[in-house]
Amino acid sequence: MDRLKTFEGIPHPFDRKKRMVVPSCLKVLRLRPERRFCRLGDLSSEYGWKHGSLIERLETQRKVKSEAFYKKKTATKKAKSQALKSVKLSGDDQAILEKCGYA
Repeated sequence: MDRLKTFEGIPHPFDRKKRMVVPSCLKVLRLRPERRFCRLGDLSSEYGWKHGSLIERLETQRKVKSEAFYKKKTATKKAKSQALKSVKLSGDDQAILEKCGYA
């Protein structure tokens, strides 16, 4: 428990990383249908945690920034792929690339 780190929302270095789904941790797969469960935010707010609205506001800001980042990323990826298609290589350069395994 000494190494456990918990965050409210997604902190800075991780908000730009690709998100993964761990199937073995999904509630649908882990809990039997008749079992009861609760969410940590609901439990915390019942016992006096008052920052739920702040976290919601920060999450909406993060989602807007994330959407802009994603649009910029896809635009640059598309421009790069179009630039790679439009490049004309000489026969010598193409032979060197094929020999190295890049074409």
